[in-house]
Amino acid sequence: FLNTKRDTPENLWVKDPESGEMVFYRDLEANQWVVPNSGYHMKITPTDRLATFLDDGAYDIVPSQSAVADPLKFRAQKRYVDQLKENRAKTGYDDSVLVATGKLYQRPVTVAVQDFDFLAGSLGMAAGQAIVTGLETAVERKTPFILFVASGGARMQEGVLSLMQMPRTTVAVLRLREAGLPFFVVLTN
Repeated sequence: FLNTKRDTPENLWVKDPESGEMVFYRDLEANQWVVPNSGYHMKITPTDRLATFLDDGAYDIVPSQSAVADPLKFRAQKRYVDQLKENRAKTGYDDSVLVATGKLYQRPVTVAVQDFDFLAGSLGMAAGQAIVTGLETAVERKTPFILFVASGGARMQEGVLSLMQMPRTTVAVLRLREAGLPFFVVLTN
């Protein structure tokens, strides 16, 4: 029995949004998600960014406390709980921020990456907690903290609880500064 169907991955080719050129996925990945001919920078998932950024692509995820799923029982066109479920299924992440530790040029670092594909990278309680956890981890380990930002702002579905994440993260940044450790912000989207 001969199998005439070929097993071809769906994402073998990627279309450059700027020029329309089709680029082989592996070439794009090898070029750190920059289209070779046009120089267009593609979106990068948090795990791809960590693998590309850190030495040998090696890193350890820093677990973070999860927040209450829908503290305000927010409802618009969709219930907030349903939006969270959809975004978790779509991205494979619990929320919009992923924190990891690894090495950059053989030096230990703590890195947080915001994912714009998760509710536009908005900052809610879980995302705020992840950033605070990342900053606290950097202080404990005495490492620099690097934050790749791709945010759509405060998460409206969490109201004032979302807005409270700004002072919480600011206090954590001040603690990092008091420890004499550097804080780098890399703007993405």
